[in-house]
Amino acid sequence: MTAVVRILLRRIALLVPLLLGIVLFVFLVMRFSDADPASAFFQGANPTPGQLHEFRERNGLLDPLPLRYVHFVGDLLHGDLGTSALTRAPVADQVGTALPLTLQLTFLGLALAVVLALAGGVTAAVYRDRLPDQVIRVVSLVGVAAPGFWLALLMIQYLAVDRGWFPTGGYVNPADSLTGWLRTMALPAFALSLPVAAQLTRIVRTSVVEELDKDYVRTAIGNGLPPRVVVGRNVLRNALVNPLTVLGLRVGYLLGGAVVIETIFSLPGMGKLMIDAVQNGDPAVVQGVVLTTATGFVVVNLVIDILYLLVNPRLRAA
Repeated sequence: MTAVVRILLRRIALLVPLLLGIVLFVFLVMRFSDADPASAFFQGANPTPGQLHEFRERNGLLDPLPLRYVHFVGDLLHGDLGTSALTRAPVADQVGTALPLTLQLTFLGLALAVVLALAGGVTAAVYRDRLPDQVIRVVSLVGVAAPGFWLALLMIQYLAVDRGWFPTGGYVNPADSLTGWLRTMALPAFALSLPVAAQLTRIVRTSVVEELDKDYVRTAIGNGLPPRVVVGRNVLRNALVNPLTVLGLRVGYLLGGAVVIETIFSLPGMGKLMIDAVQNGDPAVVQGVVLTTATGFVVVNLVIDILYLLVNPRLRAA
């Protein structure tokens, strides 16, 4: 247990410089972009040059860049993501309102991707080179090639518009109606998860096939253990390391893909917040959404590292 704690502490310690690097990168990108908080604040009001200068001076926009970065990091440590130039509301409040929906969509898509990948990958490996394997490989290949937004549009057309099984968009809070929430989140979650599930299915199949060819599997089956027990208890556990690696990387796709999917299905999450901020020229909101998303990606990868330790004891020994 001491070794596990030591590994986790080392992983957590590495997060500090990584997060500082992310903050620095986002800060520099936003400062050297064309987005101007002063222009966004006075949008449509035809301000004078004196008013623009006064706003920039009052908000520290004329300070030297290193000083502005120090103030920026200090505000972040206090949970201050800045203030929207358009709504005059704290960005943290806007992110706090939109983030729960994006997390719901991301983790629902993640859960669907894992379930579909495990079911398809294990089935394809067990029935290697037979009809189920061939069908699953073709379907997964199509899924890898199909963009999520294209799948979303097809689902809206055939399942929502033509048949009316699901709404074309909108969001229902699960506290108000669990059934309504499931109906509004089903299509977005499937559209988000299917490309990831297709890629993971191929990796799960390859990993399980490699494990099935090892001597311990033949020995266990030869000693009378049912194949399903060997696969479920030993093979699957050892074969999950490679899929977990890919899953950690694909979480970034899920978070980024949620931006597009939320826009298509009119979901009031981080994606819609980001698109609206970009269109309206609100740099503080764009900055807050990017920082929150990047931090979430880093934290999820830490969780994946912990799962490595749980799944593969050899990593703990190493």
